[in-house]
Amino acid sequence: MPKLWTETIEAHRREVRDAVLDTTAALVAEQGLLSVTMSQIAEGAGIGRATLYKYFPDVETIVLAWHERQITNHLEHLAAVRDGVNDAGQRVRAVLEAYAHISRGIAEHGIRHHNPELAAFLHRDEHGQVTGARRELSGMIRDLLAEAAATGDVRDDIGADELANYCLHALSAAGALPSAAAVSRLVDVTLAGLRSSGGLR
Repeated sequence: MPKLWTETIEAHRREVRDAVLDTTAALVAEQGLLSVTMSQIAEGAGIGRATLYKYFPDVETIVLAWHERQITNHLEHLAAVRDGVNDAGQRVRAVLEAYAHISRGIAEHGIRHHNPELAAFLHRDEHGQVTGARRELSGMIRDLLAEAAATGDVRDDIGADELANYCLHALSAAGALPSAAAVSRLVDVTLAGLRSSGGLR
C-alpha cells in the first residue's frame, strides 16, 4: 500500500477516534455515564454504529480511552513546559506551577468533578493507566529536582524521589483552591520547602 494512502487512512482513523472521544465526553457531561448509549455516540460523531463498533466495543471503553488521552495531553504539556526553560531552578518552578494549574483545572472544569458516577468509574478502572502516568510524572519531577540540586537551586540533603513525592502531594491541594492566584501561592509555599540557601528564585 502506498505510503501516502496509509498516512491518509491513519489520519482519518485518528479523526474518527477523536470525534468519538469528544462526543462521548460531551454526552457523559450532559447526561451522566449510565445514560449514554453507543447509538447516541455514533450519531453525535457523525458515523454509523457499525463503524463505531470497529473502534470500541462499549461506552466504558470509550470513556477509558478519553481519560487516557487527557492524561497523555497533560504529560505532553508538562514536557513542553520543561523543555521551554533553560535554568534548572526556573524549570522546577515552571513545571510545578503548570502541574498545579492542571490539577485545579481538572477539579474545576473536568467532567469527573461534576459527575460522581464517572469519577467512581474512572477511580475503579484507572489503576494501571494512572499508575503509569503518575510514575512518568514523578520521574520527570525527580529528574528536574536532581538537576536543580546539582546547580544548588534545590536542597540536596533529601533525595530527589522523596522531594518529588512531597511536591506531588502538596500540589494536589490545588484542586480545592478558589483562584489562580491561590494556586501560585501554593506553588510558592511548596518551593520554599525545596529551597537550598539562596536557591529557587
